[in-house]
Amino acid sequence: MTPPPTTPYTPRDLVGIGIGPSNLSLAALAQPLTELDTAFYEQRPDFSWHPGLLLDGATIQVPFLADLVTLVDPTSRWTFLNHLKAHDRLFPFYFAEHFHIQRTEYDAYCRWVAANLPALHFRHQVDAVRWNPERDAFEVDYTQLDADGQAEALGRTHTRNIVLGIGTEPYVPDPLKPLADAPGVPVLHAADYLDNRDTLLAAEHITVVGSGQSGAEIFLDLLRHRPTGRERLTWIGRTEAFAPMEYSKLGLEHFTPDYTRYFHALTEPVRDQLVTAQWQLHKGISADTLAAVHDELYRRTLHGTWPDTVLTPGVRVRTAGRLATTKVELHLEHIQQGTRSRLTTDAVILATGYRERPLDQLLAGLDPYLRRDSSDRPRIDEHYRLVLDPTVTGSLHVQNAERHTHGVGAPDLGLAAWRSATILNALTGKETYPLPTRTAFTTFGLQQSAQVPAARRPHETLTPLVEPR
Repeated sequence: MTPPPTTPYTPRDLVGIGIGPSNLSLAALAQPLTELDTAFYEQRPDFSWHPGLLLDGATIQVPFLADLVTLVDPTSRWTFLNHLKAHDRLFPFYFAEHFHIQRTEYDAYCRWVAANLPALHFRHQVDAVRWNPERDAFEVDYTQLDADGQAEALGRTHTRNIVLGIGTEPYVPDPLKPLADAPGVPVLHAADYLDNRDTLLAAEHITVVGSGQSGAEIFLDLLRHRPTGRERLTWIGRTEAFAPMEYSKLGLEHFTPDYTRYFHALTEPVRDQLVTAQWQLHKGISADTLAAVHDELYRRTLHGTWPDTVLTPGVRVRTAGRLATTKVELHLEHIQQGTRSRLTTDAVILATGYRERPLDQLLAGLDPYLRRDSSDRPRIDEHYRLVLDPTVTGSLHVQNAERHTHGVGAPDLGLAAWRSATILNALTGKETYPLPTRTAFTTFGLQQSAQVPAARRPHETLTPLVEPR
């Protein structure tokens, strides 16, 4: 059954704003639900996933089963394995025995899914969202863009439900923002690394700032492309060590729905403390990457000299500025020592991570209806819905904007399908996608049920316990 065409007076069932992996997962799981009229809008011209970090050999940090749909519906036509089958690559993948696929392969898989879902609308920039009480629906205003990214037409659609999946944006520390924003200055975020790699490699000295996975991968890539003995590379980061990511099997259970439910039920102050303390669950470096860095450095000592590299953790950039016309001067502080120093370099790559895109501007029209916590952040219920005034009968869900309420697994690809299914179950009011009640061996928190003595069988009597002599 094909849903009837939408008119200005017939609201859609669902509008998705943003098409990254999270909303692409939602669109893929919604596609077979013919009773739902859906549309997804994205201002970019097509799907792309961190194009500046699609380094040769770099893998995603979750197994290939953490694709857009498999952990909820392994029979879906949108699984990664079906992508391989559609491209006659299933047998080569089988013999390759890769549990963690390359980033370029994950990106190609997502592009394949995006190219085959008719509900996706690229080059559509959503400008505003409002609640229309007269129509009992949300109004979504958008601008249709041409091939050059210029405004081509204005549009509006109405919907009963919205899912925001606008993702994250590169984070540039305040001391480095003036340099990163200045034209012609070789200070850029890791998100733009591949587009500028040739220029960076031509620089006499290069500094990588950031001690997470991206920083390690970029440092390794630069190291492999610099001549032995003339590497001229510095790698610094704020963390006290170039630390491995927590990747034990029980440790990974922090990325299960069980832990998400536990985290959501905690008090706001406790949640905030945990988000900060659990950095090594998602901001550390894979053990394989750390080993590859060490192996490459060791290889360069075989002729009796040490590579011209400096790797120093526990360092923060206090201030930064230009020196002459082509160089950058970083003013550094060692956090544990309390010592300060200056570093002159020719290029800086900021592997400083990403932050959730702020929702305030997009949702300005809904501000009177939003309910916020003590830190002025949106309150989000267990179904990923923003808590709104009861007069708003529609629902507004978020994806990858709920770390403060749902914990460390919010941006994790492994929970994308489960979160999408949770949202679709809430929208349809039924168990459209059956979800497991238990997903971890760990029991997070003490169970608070009353202790009830086991029932006795009929006619069973208790024998007094006699202590042995």
